[in-house]
Amino acid sequence: MTMSATPSTPSARSLAFRLAYIACLAVVFTLATGLVDSGAGVGSAQAFAQPIFPIANALPGLLLATLLLVLSRRPLLSFGIAFVMEALIYAVNALKVSNLNTPLMPADFRMLGQLRRGGLKLLGSYLPASPWPYLALLVAVGIIVLAWRKEDPLFARRTRGRRLACGTALVLLLGTLLAGMPGWTKIYGNRHLWLEPWSAQATAEHSGLVSSLVMFHLHQGHARKKPDAAAAQQLIERADPDLRQRLQAATTNQGERPDIVVVQSESFFDPSIMKGYENTDLTPNLHRLATQGESGALHVPTYGGGTIRTEFEVLTGLSLRYFDDLQFPYLQMNHKVVPSLVRTLRSHGYETIALHGNDPGFWNRNTAFRAIGFDRFVSRSSFPTNAAMDGQYMADSAMTDEIMAQLKNAGPPQLLFAISIEAHGPYDVPPADAAKRDAIPVPEGITGKNKLELQNYLYHMQHADQELGRLAELLAHRERPTLLLFYGDHLPALTDTYNITGFVDGKDMLSQAGVWLLVDPRNPTEPKRESLASWMLPGRLLEQAGVRDDAYFALTQVIAPQLAVLTRAPGAPPASEDHDEQTADQDMANVALLRMKGKLDALLPHAEVQTAQMTGVQPDSFEQAEPAGVRQ
Repeated sequence: MTMSATPSTPSARSLAFRLAYIACLAVVFTLATGLVDSGAGVGSAQAFAQPIFPIANALPGLLLATLLLVLSRRPLLSFGIAFVMEALIYAVNALKVSNLNTPLMPADFRMLGQLRRGGLKLLGSYLPASPWPYLALLVAVGIIVLAWRKEDPLFARRTRGRRLACGTALVLLLGTLLAGMPGWTKIYGNRHLWLEPWSAQATAEHSGLVSSLVMFHLHQGHARKKPDAAAAQQLIERADPDLRQRLQAATTNQGERPDIVVVQSESFFDPSIMKGYENTDLTPNLHRLATQGESGALHVPTYGGGTIRTEFEVLTGLSLRYFDDLQFPYLQMNHKVVPSLVRTLRSHGYETIALHGNDPGFWNRNTAFRAIGFDRFVSRSSFPTNAAMDGQYMADSAMTDEIMAQLKNAGPPQLLFAISIEAHGPYDVPPADAAKRDAIPVPEGITGKNKLELQNYLYHMQHADQELGRLAELLAHRERPTLLLFYGDHLPALTDTYNITGFVDGKDMLSQAGVWLLVDPRNPTEPKRESLASWMLPGRLLEQAGVRDDAYFALTQVIAPQLAVLTRAPGAPPASEDHDEQTADQDMANVALLRMKGKLDALLPHAEVQTAQMTGVQPDSFEQAEPAGVRQ
């Protein structure tokens, strides 16, 4: 006896039923994506008013779900997996917004490659402590497993090549999307969706997070600027008198080259810019040393994280403002040789050393430092095994000790670039001295978790200030002259606290400047204050060191008063520019692009006399520091 097919088998289901079923799931997926997104432009209320917004925001997930459906033949399973993956992206985005006040960007996905280089421990420390998100994830995984085991296939395994054709088409569609093919701009373009290149937050709010990621991916992939040599030449010609005056000073630089110590202090800033701390001096050593040299506000290209953005600008003198596609430069730049402060000093006989008490592979520093020109990189494994720790990371006191151990009183002059880490977030890890932490006052209205995090941060920040004072004192008593450049890479990610207290100048957290300090501890000078951007620091340092024959770095000093305040964190309101500033800004962009490509030197004037002693110039090589305990 022949049994008739039951309604649950693929053969009994009409094509219309199957298509309607998939269409219903697609609609639910799109609405659920808008619900999770919560952006004003993609919510359920916009489904009829502007349907392109929620549909475009869900489209990558829908393509993935459809591909999984072709492979598994199970619709609930396929749409469930795609939605869970999408939800994970939104969860990571929520963590980033909470800590850094800016949404995910395409370059953030490069961090996946950093997970095995110390990134997993760092990123894991920002995960929520509540068990509910993890339970929700387990429930979602359980539902997916149940769907895999219990759900009936929607169509037959063998479809005479139709599954293969559909799967191939979907793979190609997703591949072209991931590759950033320009054809996708017909959907993710300004005719349909809104891209605000200056604000990822605004773009994600009105177009949806997923659409924002796609649009920035397409924009950055095809927005690489071609330098205009004529425009660059115009800026150089306008600056020519001042530029030549600075270069002529190179003919008189006959004295002993000083050693140079640069300290990039993690998350360091002066809390007196916050309301509630206006009349409190939490950085006495910074303020004392500022009366003995140059200092001022420092405009940096990041907030709360992204240390390498500031670091890249200080080492290269190149503004990331002019490189839209470099969000995380060390992870993205493909140049084997990058023009830099380091290479300029090497050409004058300096030994160049980088020092950081962390994994050398994190942020790809071990590779990037080769391109930038360092001779050696002293990383965590080369510190003494008993190096002091405080909280989650190595103490700044251990960094000061290692700086002094590396400096020599004989041999060629040295550049030592030290990167601190003690004050790195998250700020919920107990410090070594909890009683000292608890005694730190906080502004009115700061309670609970925010109070704990602020006190933890200030505890570590005050250690950085103390070590600044100790380092300056030690350098003052060296046999050789030493310049000390100290600066903070960005404000710490204390977003909730800033929202409660506000800032003295009335501006938001993304518009706040940090601090910089340049002193000769052995020979104090009259104080001088000036606001600079981080990419202007190397030019100022070279001038003080008597190395004045690099015309590019000299140019950064000539245009500093016009352009310093234009450097802002991503998402910050752009600074207003008058016509002259806008012209200088655009022309400087062309100068920077030519500099990165190695095509600028022919346009620049040169010092008439090269006085640097070229004997002893270091070869173009890079070595990791010797293991701990093996010291010269």
